[in-house]
Parts: sequence; structure tokens; C-alpha cells
Amino acid sequence: MKILLDNGHGIETPGKRSPDGRLLEYAYNREIASRVNNELQRRGYSSSLLVPELSDVSLAERCRRVGHVCSELGRRNVCLVSIHVNAAGRGDKWYNATGWCCYTSKGQTEGDKLADCLCQAAARILHGHKMRFDYSDGDPDQESNFYILSHTACGACLTESGFMDCRESLKFLLSDEGKAAIVQLHVEGIIVYVNSCSTDED
Repeated sequence: MKILLDNGHGIETPGKRSPDGRLLEYAYNREIASRVNNELQRRGYSSSLLVPELSDVSLAERCRRVGHVCSELGRRNVCLVSIHVNAAGRGDKWYNATGWCCYTSKGQTEGDKLADCLCQAAARILHGHKMRFDYSDGDPDQESNFYILSHTACGACLTESGFMDCRESLKFLLSDEGKAAIVQLHVEGIIVYVNSCSTDED
């Protein structure tokens, strides 16, 4: 299976930063996605970055790139994880919101299986941290018609690894421990999903 990692936003995206400017979301997402990509490749999985550019590649273009890979390999042989950091505001002041969450498009899709694997990994690796899960439909992911999720044919989900405008959350996000944990949960969750797909095909 081909794993596509979408590092959300670009250098031109306004407002996507911590109030003190220490975390710029485009840069942070790229660091995490690159580390996840490198570790997946090191373990022998087929993985690549959807947006190697620093520029703010449009959502339509991101989805077009996913669609191209799905056309080549078949949508069941591709999965997408869009990596983000959450915010309660627009980067102008501090809030108290914390927690990790994962989104899928609305309804039951292949993305729900991928999200389940990531949520289980997050709950284990981020033990003691708040999990922003929504079990109203029987699974832990939250649902939204984010463009990157609703306009891609393969299993896709979007992760939010904490809040950049919460001092407590920001401290963890910027720490070596925090970055390592966020990378680990993505790697382990994705691997469990990919391996389960391989088992289903056997």
C-alpha cells in the first residue's frame, strides 16, 4: 500500500501560528510528516510526502495529487494522513483548549478504519493526555467534510496533534519528547492499518 502524508498548510497561510510565534504550523507539520515518512521508509513501507514544497499548495491540487496516485495504484492501495496542529483561535491570544483528535469525512468510509488505528495508537502513546474522541457514531474519530477528506477516493483522515495556542500544549508540542510521541503514534497507527489491509487481502 502507498502511504501519502499531507503536511497541512504552507508558508503563506495566515494565522497558523502560536501567539508567541515559536510554532509555525506549516513548518511543524512538515517536520513531523518528514520524520514519519523517514521512519516508515526505514521500516520498509512505501511512503511519500504529498506536498514537498514550502508554498501553500491548494487543497484542490493536493486532492488532484492523491487522485493521480489512486488512478495509478487503485484507491484501495492508497491511504492518506493529513497532519495538522489544532488551534482555538487565530494565533492572536492564548486559550486553554488541549487534546489530540482525528477527523474523517462524514459517514462510514475506509478512513474510519485508518482513524481507529491512529486513535488507538494515540490513546496508548499519549497516555495521560486528553483525547478529544467522539463516540456518538460508535467510533472515536470526529467527522467533518474537510476538503482533503471529502474529495479523495482512498482511505483518508486528518490528525490534530494538540493546540498551538495553549501554553501547556505548546510546551509539549515543541519538546523532543512531544515530537517523538507524535511521530511514533502516526507511524504505529499507520502500520497497524496497512498490515490489517494486507491481511484482509490474503
